[in-house]
Amino acid sequence: MTQSDEPSLIRLARENGAEVQAEPLDLGVRVRDLRKSRGWTLEQAAQQAGLARSTLSKIENGQMSPTFDALKKLATGLEISVPQLFTPPSKAQVMGRRDITRLGEGQAHVTTTYEHELLAASMTKKTMLPYRARIRARSFDEFDGWVRHGGEEFMLVLTGTVRLFLEFYEPVDMKRGDSAYYDASMGHNVISTSPEDATILWVTSLA
Repeated sequence: MTQSDEPSLIRLARENGAEVQAEPLDLGVRVRDLRKSRGWTLEQAAQQAGLARSTLSKIENGQMSPTFDALKKLATGLEISVPQLFTPPSKAQVMGRRDITRLGEGQAHVTTTYEHELLAASMTKKTMLPYRARIRARSFDEFDGWVRHGGEEFMLVLTGTVRLFLEFYEPVDMKRGDSAYYDASMGHNVISTSPEDATILWVTSLA
């Protein structure tokens, strides 16, 4: 694998989704979402907030702008602060996304030193890139210098034994079950030290 092969893999994953512009917050939609996330009916939420059901319905449907007093009642009823009424849901909110990759069905990306199998390849806008790799290299000299790219990286040895080279550390011999987490902007390479090609799981951050 040349020095540019690995970064191109990361670059492809990073370019897999375009930037999305944040939409202006709709207070009515926000209030409705907060109410439904609690499993409340309009009647229950209105009772909690001390507002008329018709008033809450008009707020949710954008038919009226609530007074500050009404906003305070809403926030108290929903057990949040007033500013939170105008705060978009956290990105950490459960989105329910899922992608399953069956054994051997990952997207292949072969180089002279590694055979990568991209996992969850159809998932767009990922924040991490998981892939299984068969380590073909047996010597550091087979690489065209250090591999380096942005982000952080986690690796777990699945089969065989490997030697992990990191730019600022002594080489480390690793066996099945051993793992490493490191700054991927630091030069790094992995070779197989077992008779057969070793396999490892790599997970690289993309954010």
